[in-house]
Amino acid sequence: MKCPNCGESLPSLLCPNCKAEIPDKSHYCCWCGHPIEIEEKNEFQERVPCGDGSCIGTINEEGICTICKRPCDPAEQAA
Repeated sequence: MKCPNCGESLPSLLCPNCKAEIPDKSHYCCWCGHPIEIEEKNEFQERVPCGDGSCIGTINEEGICTICKRPCDPAEQAA
């Protein structure tokens, strides 16, 4: 699918009903109106909370809490 203004390629998918090319992440087909099911990843569910019971931070890629800067104990993550 190409942008009608600049001609650049846009991410797209095929409608499961009419097989027309539609913009990526569309909720409905712009040709036939068929609803499109999109499986979106919920990043909130992948967050690891800080092991300190009074902190509201999450553990970053380095294994450190984003709020209290406490290192994460791997045993706390397994629980």
